[in-house]
This record gives sequence, structure tokens and C-alpha cells, in this order.
Amino acid sequence: MYPQPVTKIQEYLPHRYPFLLVDRINEIDFDTEETPVIRAIKNVTINEEFFNGHFPGHPVMPGVLILEAMAQAAGLLGVAILGEKRNPNMLYYFAGADNVRFRRPIVPGDQVILEARFVNERRGIWKFDCRGLVAGDVVCSALITCAQREMESA
Repeated sequence: MYPQPVTKIQEYLPHRYPFLLVDRINEIDFDTEETPVIRAIKNVTINEEFFNGHFPGHPVMPGVLILEAMAQAAGLLGVAILGEKRNPNMLYYFAGADNVRFRRPIVPGDQVILEARFVNERRGIWKFDCRGLVAGDVVCSALITCAQREMESA
């Protein structure tokens, strides 16, 4: 069933280029962990739009985009947890981040492993313990909150 390519990810996330920040799902583990966990990949290349201005001559992935990538991985885990019960008219918004820590910059050429571990869900508010890893080292961590809301018609 895994890995899942970006085309499968696009079935579950509304994001598109240049804002889709998950390239592949490596695994979603429901069996061996205390709580469900997803492991996904973000390949960071010099061709990313944000490197044109952040920072010229010293390209660094913006922290807010690292958080967004972790939130997208968390959203994919939420979709997997819901499975058949998922309402296709619901969106899951990035609602907050607590205990955010950046340990080193992410630069072109890095492959970021995005991990999100389900913490809890109450009345449509989901919490995930998230990490970004490069070469096995944690480069970012945060407790991410997502809010479930029904799509408004245009």
C-alpha cells in the first residue's frame, strides 16, 4: 500500500504547486506504535520558489513552510485515521503550533522526513506531535493543531 506518490496525496490534500509540501508518503503505521504515525517525504531542491528571496546567496527553507509541511503530513494522517468515515466536504485547517523548535536550517539537497503522531481529537480539533528529520537528525519539532471545518460553497 505504501509508498504513496504525490498523485495519491493530491486526492486528499487541496494544496497544489507551489504549496504542496509533501512529495511522498512512506508509511502510515497503525500497528506497531502506541498511536498512529505517518512518515512522509519533502525533497528540498534549489528550484523551490521561496529560495528566490529567502535568502539569496544563502538559501534556507522558511520555518513557516517547514511547519506547513509537517501540518500537511498531519492532515494526511488524519484522513487515514478517518478512513471510510471521512467526509469529502471537510477541510482540515492548520490552526496552531505549540512548543516549536528549530534545531538547524533545512537547505537545498536535504530530504526531510516528516513524522506526525496522532495525539487526540475533540470536537473537530486534532492534535499531532510532529517532527522533521534530515539524515536521522531532528531539525524541527512542534505540537500541531488542525481544525476540521466544512467547505463553504463558492
